Amino acid sequence: MSDADYPRVVVRRKKGGHAAHHGGAWKIAYADYVTAMMAFFLVMWLLSLVPKENLGQIAEYFRMPLMDAITGGKMVNDPSSVIPGKSPSVIPNKNPLPPKQSDRPRLSAEEDRRDTQRLEDLKAELEQLIQTDPVLSQFRPQLLLDMTQEGLRIQIVDAQNRPMFETGSASVQPYMRTILRELGPLLNKLPNSITISGHTDARQYARGEKAYSNWELSADRANAARQELVAGGMQESKVKRVLGLASTVSLIKDDPYAAVNRRISLVILNKRTELRMDQESATDPLALKAQGNLDNALQNAIEGDTADQRDANARGSSAGPESAPAEQPSAGAAASGKSKPAAGSDAKAPARSAPASGNR
Repeated sequence: MSDADYPRVVVRRKKGGHAAHHGGAWKIAYADYVTAMMAFFLVMWLLSLVPKENLGQIAEYFRMPLMDAITGGKMVNDPSSVIPGKSPSVIPNKNPLPPKQSDRPRLSAEEDRRDTQRLEDLKAELEQLIQTDPVLSQFRPQLLLDMTQEGLRIQIVDAQNRPMFETGSASVQPYMRTILRELGPLLNKLPNSITISGHTDARQYARGEKAYSNWELSADRANAARQELVAGGMQESKVKRVLGLASTVSLIKDDPYAAVNRRISLVILNKRTELRMDQESATDPLALKAQGNLDNALQNAIEGDTADQRDANARGSSAGPESAPAEQPSAGAAASGKSKPAAGSDAKAPARSAPASGNR
C-alpha cells in the first residue's frame, strides 16, 4: 500500500498563553484614597492656623448657598432675609455673626425727599435774605447758592477789588467776617452737618510747593472761615470736615488765575451724604480685633526672643572665665570729674553745646 492510501493526520498544538492581568484596578482606587486624605489633612492644617475670630466667617461661607454666594447675596444667618428657596439652612448655627455695616438701615425714599425739601426751603430763605438784608445785599455778587448731590452749597467768591483775605494770607477781611457771622446763625436752623472747603487760584508762591504753598493756604483759610462762623453763633458740632483744595477745583476752568477761583465753599450736607461719610470713616470691628491679635503676637514673639537672648547670655557668662573688674578711676581723676573710658567703649561722645544767652 502506498503512502497515499493512508489518511494524513494533522496534529494541532495550542501554545500556552498567560492569563489577562487583573491586579491594577486597586492601585487607582488607592491613589484616589491617598489624594483625598492628603487634601483632608491639608484643609485641617490650614484651619488650625486660622484665628478663632475668623472661624465664624469660614463656617458662614459654607452655610451660604452657592448661587447666593456667587451673586453676593445676604448671609444665611441674616434675620432680615431668607435664602433662595424660602427655607432656613439645614446646618445649625449656634453662634450667628453680627450683621455687616452695609446691612444697616439706610435712608428711606420718603426721608430723603423730606430732607431735600428742607434744603430747598433753606436755599429760598437765604436768597430772600440776601436780597432784603442791608448787610448781605451789598455782597450779593459774591454769594453763589446752588444744589448739588451732596446738599446745599454756598460759595463766597473773591472779587478783584474786594478780596476776602489778605494777599497770600489767611487773615480775614472785615467784610468777609461780616458775611460769615451773618450766615452762622442761619446754619443752625437745620440739624444737617456742613463741610468747609478753601480754594485758591493757580498762582504759586516763589518756592512753589516745597514750603508753604496753596495747599496750606487754602486749608488755613477754610479753618479761618470756620472760626468766624462759630464766632457768629454757629454750633461747633455742625462742622463735619474742613478741607484745603488749593487750585484743584477751579470755578472757571479756562482761566485758573481768575479772582472768582479764590473762594470758600460751605456745603450743608444732606442725610444721604452724611451716612455715606460715616460709613466710609467707620472701621470694621473684626479688622481692629485681628490687628490687635497680630500686635499681641508680635509683642509676644519679641518678648520671647528677648528672654531667649538673656538666657543665652547668662549661660555664656557662667560657662566662660570670670571677667576682670572694670578699671576704677583714680582719686585725682574723680576729683577733677574726668575718668578713663572703659575698654571697648566709644571714647568720642557727642558734646552738647550750651544754649546761647537769651534763648529759652
